[in-house]
Amino acid sequence: MAPFRRGKNGPRNSSSFTRGASSRGSNGHRGGFRGTSRSKSTQKHAFQASRVQDLADDRSENPGTIPGTGDREVGPEELLSHEDSSESDAAHEKSYTVLLQTLNPHLPHGEPRKKRRKIDTITTLAQIREPPLGDLDVVEDAEDGGNPSEEDNIDDFDGVDTQQERDFFATHFAEPDEDQTLLKIQAVENNRWKAEKTTAPSSWSSTFRRPAASGDEMIDGETGELGARDLKLKPKLEAFAEELLSDADDLTIQLTASVFSYRDVLFSARNLDNAGKMRTLISLHILNHIFRTRDCILKNNAKLSKSGGEEDLELRDQGFTRPKVLVLLPTRQSCVKIIDAMITICKPQQQGNRKRFDESYANADEELSPDKPEDFKDLFSGNDDDMFRLGLKLAPRTINFFSQFYNSDIIFASPLGLRTVLGDGSKKADYDFLSSIEIVVLDQSEALLMQNWEHVEYIFEHLNLQPKEAHGCDFSRVRSWYLDGHAKYLRQTILFSAFNFPALNKLYTQSCLNTSGKVKFARVHKGAIVDLTVSVKQTFSRFDFIDPISEPDDRFNYFITAILPSLNKTSLLNVGSQQGILVFMPLYADFVRVRNHLAASSSTQHVSFGSISEYTPVKDVARARSHFVTGRHSMLLYTERAHHFRRYRLKGITRIIFYGLPENPLFYREIVSGFLGSSFSSSNADNRHINVRCLFSKLDLLKLERVVGTKRYLSLLSDHGDTFDFV
Repeated sequence: MAPFRRGKNGPRNSSSFTRGASSRGSNGHRGGFRGTSRSKSTQKHAFQASRVQDLADDRSENPGTIPGTGDREVGPEELLSHEDSSESDAAHEKSYTVLLQTLNPHLPHGEPRKKRRKIDTITTLAQIREPPLGDLDVVEDAEDGGNPSEEDNIDDFDGVDTQQERDFFATHFAEPDEDQTLLKIQAVENNRWKAEKTTAPSSWSSTFRRPAASGDEMIDGETGELGARDLKLKPKLEAFAEELLSDADDLTIQLTASVFSYRDVLFSARNLDNAGKMRTLISLHILNHIFRTRDCILKNNAKLSKSGGEEDLELRDQGFTRPKVLVLLPTRQSCVKIIDAMITICKPQQQGNRKRFDESYANADEELSPDKPEDFKDLFSGNDDDMFRLGLKLAPRTINFFSQFYNSDIIFASPLGLRTVLGDGSKKADYDFLSSIEIVVLDQSEALLMQNWEHVEYIFEHLNLQPKEAHGCDFSRVRSWYLDGHAKYLRQTILFSAFNFPALNKLYTQSCLNTSGKVKFARVHKGAIVDLTVSVKQTFSRFDFIDPISEPDDRFNYFITAILPSLNKTSLLNVGSQQGILVFMPLYADFVRVRNHLAASSSTQHVSFGSISEYTPVKDVARARSHFVTGRHSMLLYTERAHHFRRYRLKGITRIIFYGLPENPLFYREIVSGFLGSSFSSSNADNRHINVRCLFSKLDLLKLERVVGTKRYLSLLSDHGDTFDFV
């Protein structure tokens, strides 16, 4: 098995990954493996069914004891040993009842099972004994067979509301039209989609794609009329939906309608202003789905109980395993935020293992510098460890943290944390708990990109596969599209990101196969160059490439033939003086390639340079920054991921070369305005030589749109010239 690399410290496209020593969140506890190991069940002794029947027919009036044992508790081995001896008829009469009691040791002898009592006050479980915090994500409960049981719902069932029109839960999951669904699946398999533009605010565009066999109409919410009742929520969730939609704009209404109609969604405009609403929206949808799924199972349990086995009922309401929702998040603190939103909505009376959850997830070990950007504080404040996975079990009026995956309703995880559970694809790898996932949420996808996106792709490859084991599944109640291997066509995928990028687009195109269709929301960008606080010449140079595979080679050749000679000439003319050339590198692979060329090529022997990447130790970073600001190094190589995780404020910069445009448009603004702004204020700087140069190709169209704006980027890609200046 290849070594694992902690995503944010490795190359973005690296296939192997290790946990780096200089990674953020090193003070956080490292989670242990979950989901693959199960508690050992108690040893069960075999016995003959005919003998049990004989004993059942001759029950005594005083069950629960064995002659010669007095009132002490009887263990299974002693009981069976006593049965084998069978010295008297009385022993035979008592053994069957004693056996039943030993199989349920928590039930006092001679007492029937009591119903759960309702609890009127919120109970904190701090006093309950919990596992030690050596492994923060370890679980101790055994697999119980998966889907919700009647006992799980004894106090919470209020029926399933099926009388309302356009109930998307019913039409998509509970009672789909099998013939129509099969036609849609065939259309998706043949990649036959029908695309149509939907009405959106002027600064937005949205595209809805549906299977070509579909005849669905747009729902009322997409025309701007949407209320809490239109979402078909559980009654106790409607108040929060009303609050969410009370002051919602047209965009929020369209997004809400798409989410609750079980369509795949790509929303690439998540920011600090709408992050809270996004969490509330997702929490409402997830809780409503879990509650309605549970109610559907309980309703069918009641039907089976009422029929008494006399009727031949075919009730299909379950998947192979219990987990129904997977939420992928970048840090433990982001997990805390969305769970707190769920708790605010459902108001549980008990929270099992909450103290342990707070200690391992919510506690922050370091305070961020107040001069860091707001988006940096939002992502890395609190516990920023990106190695975690957490099972959450929802019971009536109770939420249990750290439940075993097969006993959980929702799984929260970072891509790295879940990837370590899935293993390396060997026969021992366990991913059956992902076989019945019906909703997948990726929040803050732009942060997941800066960790290791290959983990995300690997997880999606293992979603909704046929399980290797039964895991206590009642196959007579498994939905037909699970049995047919069509679960991925009914799964809803929700992607939230601050911006769109090729890897996210690929995931949307290849993994979002929902028969209800998919919606992509895109914003009209003004351009990062518009919001700069300095007036500086910015030159964009386009280079051509032979094919997409050779594009990195063509970029490198363009850099060493068109850019580097001028930098080398400047170094020869200004030996010993401060030149301050920053070369920004989006990809670590390009960083290594350029660094090796500068160190080994004879044409660059007069160029002194330093380098800062996400791997660079803190001492080496301080040395490189010091040599650069004093002029000892004329050039500094700087990676995008180093800026993402550290947000250094570099000084002494007079020229910036973007080897490639940054994925995050905020980085362009911070580097140009922030780094060059300090040079403008310096009395020693010659403002005539301060400039920016950016390399781009046609493969950079998404990044180019965010930097120069939606109105300008097409002309830069299609015009005959290859050099464009902005001031």
